[in-house]
Amino acid sequence: MVALFARRLVQAILILVGVAAITFVLLYALPADPAVLLAGRNATPTTVANIRHQLGLDRPLIEQFWTYLSNLAQGDLGRSFNQKTAVAPLIAARLPATLTLMAAGIAIEVAIGLTLGVIAALRRNGVVDRMVMTLSFVGVSTPQFLVALLLLYVFAATLGWFPMSGYGSPAHLVLPAFTLGILGAGWYARIVRSAMIDVLGQDYVRTARAKGLSARRVVLRHALPNALLPVIAMIGIDIGQFMGGTVVVEAVFGWPGIGQLAWQAIQQVDIPIIMGVTLVSALAIVLGNLAADLLAPLIDPRIRAA
Repeated sequence: MVALFARRLVQAILILVGVAAITFVLLYALPADPAVLLAGRNATPTTVANIRHQLGLDRPLIEQFWTYLSNLAQGDLGRSFNQKTAVAPLIAARLPATLTLMAAGIAIEVAIGLTLGVIAALRRNGVVDRMVMTLSFVGVSTPQFLVALLLLYVFAATLGWFPMSGYGSPAHLVLPAFTLGILGAGWYARIVRSAMIDVLGQDYVRTARAKGLSARRVVLRHALPNALLPVIAMIGIDIGQFMGGTVVVEAVFGWPGIGQLAWQAIQQVDIPIIMGVTLVSALAIVLGNLAADLLAPLIDPRIRAA
């Protein structure tokens, strides 16, 4: 286990450096010049040149990247071009909202997807199976903004059960979390169904049935735990996606997460913030997958033996 953790940790560091390098090069290859945007339309070339020098944008790209990596190693994500403040506190201020929404969204999508996937596998090729698979296809194909607006119209505007937007109470969390959960549950339902069908055909499941165990015990005790490995892997991926990829949901519900911060930075070509959010999202994906790799042997002893 220690060797596995060490290997994954080295891989994680290399991945983060690679993500930083690729993102850095792509952002600085953009035609938009942050110095021009900050100086304004009527600025003189001298003013623009001074701003570029203050931001360090007139130095060679490799030198800029090395400085960025050196600061990154010390926990410094740089300073925002527009807000004139350190990026790390800006992201840290948005993290609680993002982490709360991420945890609630993942919990809802796993609960719905796991339940529907198991039901579909137990009713394979039946009416229930086809209904579940149809609903899952509709769920993964529906745009985020459409689900968000429908939930707002029905449960906030019409029924008045939840607030239209905002942040700060459990009531504000319900609709954005269910928006993410409904959209992600389709993927989990399809994966769990496939994994359960494969597991239900294994010899140990047939042996458990032959011993006279109840169907519920066979499913919950023997089949389901062995079908959870792809679910754990997907949760690791979703952690990273929800950290920076919920811009639409945050915009519709007025949720002050780092996705909304990233969108504002993109509009203003605030490269340090874009880089910071990208690295935080990449770190979340790496940590999520690392946790999934470490949990897999605990769930499936066969992986431990291998």
